[in-house]
Amino acid sequence: MKEEFEKMVAAGKIEIRHVSPLVTLMESRYCHHKSWGFGRITTVDTVFNRFVIDFPGKAGHQMDLAFAAESLRPVPKDHILARKAADLEGLRKLAGKNHVELVRLVVNSFGGQATVAQIQQALVPDVIRDDWKKWWETAKRDLKKDGHFQVPIKKTEPLVYQAQEVSLQERLIGEFRAAKGLKAHLLVGCEILKCGPDLADLAAAASEVIATLNPEIVTHQRTQPAVALEAIFVRDDLRQMAGLSPIADELTAAAIWAQNLRFSQVMEMVPALRHRRVLESFKAAYPDTWVDVIRSNFNTASAKLCKEFAALLIQDGKLDQLKDTLARLISQHGASTELLLWLAKDRGEVFADILGPQVFRAMLSAMERDLFNEKRSGKLRDFIVSEQELLPELIASADLEVVKDLTRALQLSAVFDDERDRRSLLARILKVYPAMQSFISGDQTKQDSVFHVSWDSLTRRRSEYEELVHKKIPANSKEIALARSYGDLSENHEYKAAKEMQKVLMHRKQELEVQLGRARGTDFAGARTDVGSPGTIVHATDLDTGHSETYQILGAWDSDPDHGILSYLTPMAQAFIGHKPGEEVGFELDTHRRRFRIVSIEAYNKAPVSGVPGIAPETPPTATPA
Repeated sequence: MKEEFEKMVAAGKIEIRHVSPLVTLMESRYCHHKSWGFGRITTVDTVFNRFVIDFPGKAGHQMDLAFAAESLRPVPKDHILARKAADLEGLRKLAGKNHVELVRLVVNSFGGQATVAQIQQALVPDVIRDDWKKWWETAKRDLKKDGHFQVPIKKTEPLVYQAQEVSLQERLIGEFRAAKGLKAHLLVGCEILKCGPDLADLAAAASEVIATLNPEIVTHQRTQPAVALEAIFVRDDLRQMAGLSPIADELTAAAIWAQNLRFSQVMEMVPALRHRRVLESFKAAYPDTWVDVIRSNFNTASAKLCKEFAALLIQDGKLDQLKDTLARLISQHGASTELLLWLAKDRGEVFADILGPQVFRAMLSAMERDLFNEKRSGKLRDFIVSEQELLPELIASADLEVVKDLTRALQLSAVFDDERDRRSLLARILKVYPAMQSFISGDQTKQDSVFHVSWDSLTRRRSEYEELVHKKIPANSKEIALARSYGDLSENHEYKAAKEMQKVLMHRKQELEVQLGRARGTDFAGARTDVGSPGTIVHATDLDTGHSETYQILGAWDSDPDHGILSYLTPMAQAFIGHKPGEEVGFELDTHRRRFRIVSIEAYNKAPVSGVPGIAPETPPTATPA
């Protein structure tokens, strides 16, 4: 073809500089265009001075030769793209028979190195049509054994092909020696542990790793105890695999825990894959107190860690204690979004006696508390919306009045900023309780949309609203304007952060406006004292324990169960409301039914009762907030 192109130069159809690239294109017959992608040259027409090229979605595309010489990049015949175009079925067979050869082909197509993402993009779905993850795990094991590939520990680093063969043991030990610091040594140590059976001399490799880890464990035991624990596990597993004997005076996991570490801080630093192992070591170090420590940390742990906590407690026969913890947090609306997310995901028969409408109310309360932390509240909100059966399961056996209360809370909540999500949840309630149609459609009475609050709590909410409108939102607007002045909004992290905060502030503003619009302040004067009612102090006897207890039933926003202050909307307060002294009342709490006998009822006033702090009513405000 070179002679043909030179004749075209003589005829003035192309320039001499076009000959070499055109010849290269004709030798490979494959090319790449920056806009149209990979193509195959099917025809060269020297009469009409053009190529005919098949591009994806542009079969039979005609291109002037001079333009082709300047805009096309030749693709070699052994490139993965060319091989897929020429013999796709052959590559599929190669994928099943020789993982290493197929990966070598892809890596060499990218110049001798390629990331896992690049390899996956080149092979899926054309060549690897089934389970890529399973195929790659098998291929990776073969690559590590081959000796011509440097398989990175981190997924973001490229896999490199090298002509000179290096044994797996030589490569891993070399990487271990080159690593700096305990964390880097741990990464390679874990890889040595995975490849242990394939090493030529596992005992020698394990001895060198253990000798390096031991002094580093000592230096990290106080400053980074979580990392030190990981290193101890890797060290002990390597020793066991290699059949080596322990070294005298080595630090153990029990010695790390014996430093009186804060359990929660250690667990926060532990990777999810190590949660169970670290928990087992804590249990072994504190056999008498580990259950109490785990129960006390449930509400501050991540959803993944909650799952491990629960699994360990159930495994050890502590299911009842676990349920007590969950029921208490749920009934008091104190459960965290992470705990509730775990419970929603892992709900099943084992927690059937805990799951109910009170769980969804606790979810709303938790998400409202975390409204300023989108990362935390968003995960639970998204799961509630996407998991179609969750809400119907929670309310399936609830009393209609309880469902009304829950529905009202859902309608008033600012958590679901997308109205479509709110309507979807309401539709799920209707599916279980068709009788709620009129209630949800807006035919409920005016009384249903109003709730009563103490003047003190109303003043606090109004103050929060005023500060939000007059200080926080204007300050945020200034931050957005300032961040916008930095330019390039696509890469402007300050601007993105300010816009996210704007969304959070506006959510809270909307929520407060809804709440303040429906709230009615009261000083509880004139409350009925012949029966339990909002604005009364109820003295009762717990019939199961015989203990005397005192509860103040106050407004919707007044709640401090630890000090006997109950919102009149809570199930516990509802049990007392409408009942006289001498009557017995009961309600579900902490997975069992609690029973009380009302001893006496008195009107609420400013003075605290029996050491229980009251909520002193203020003079009713005369001005109405905007």
